[in-house]
Amino acid sequence: MTKADTIFKDNIRRILDEGVFSEQARPKYKNGLVANSKYITGSFASYDLSQGEFPITTLRPIAIKSAIKEVLWIYQDQTNSLDVLEDKYQVHYWNDWEVAGTRTIGERYGAIVKRHDIMNKILKQLSENPWNRRNVISLWDYEAFEESPGLLPCAFQTMFDVRRVDGDIYLDATLTQRSNDMLVAHHINAMQYVALQMMVAKHFGWKVGKFFYFVNNLHIYDNQFEQAQELLAREPSDCQPKLILDVPDGTNFYDIRAEDFKLVDYDPVKPQLKFDLAI
Repeated sequence: MTKADTIFKDNIRRILDEGVFSEQARPKYKNGLVANSKYITGSFASYDLSQGEFPITTLRPIAIKSAIKEVLWIYQDQTNSLDVLEDKYQVHYWNDWEVAGTRTIGERYGAIVKRHDIMNKILKQLSENPWNRRNVISLWDYEAFEESPGLLPCAFQTMFDVRRVDGDIYLDATLTQRSNDMLVAHHINAMQYVALQMMVAKHFGWKVGKFFYFVNNLHIYDNQFEQAQELLAREPSDCQPKLILDVPDGTNFYDIRAEDFKLVDYDPVKPQLKFDLAI
């Protein structure tokens, strides 16, 4: 059992046993019913990537390549265009959140990165002084939200910090998420931001260090309780998955591609579970 499997099962139990039900929920299922959830607040996990701890469960297959492509769409292409996401990356699941008639998700995610030139500023700051304590990516932009409708960012803040240990520089990262659909998206979100951390580290020729993950509202939707029990009943695989970014140190952040990532020693439990998403 991996550390991620232990944390995953513990969180499922906590939500089912100690969680409370949402009220006045915003999302709906595709059949039009309100998507209520059971949730806990203030979930935190820490992974030492340098020691082989990666935030991915073996209890069900996780679509890592699609998750990484989404990160490239946001932080390299810096766009909210669904056409770019589909044509360039063949990723389609964001279509459910299209702002009608625009082929975008509104002024969100990549549009915010471009609007404030966030990635270039982060890379510049880290280049000029790796030990500065101001490496903050924030996608929470009230003015942009007022300009257009759209889903507000779930994973909305990332922070980077460095440590020198025995002559090596390690890049640590913290992901803060306001809300997380745990059974569907927890490990997708965590691993895609580990990928972002690895891209920044590789840009500078540093090692990846620790990954900290804070979720304010961690929930299971009320049509997922059967899947939650199935996950608790499953015995995890004895594999030890690791994400590898197979490019030379110093590779420019914007030159890294999804195919440069390899998930090794990953043999998750099957079959895959099915989920009706809350939109």
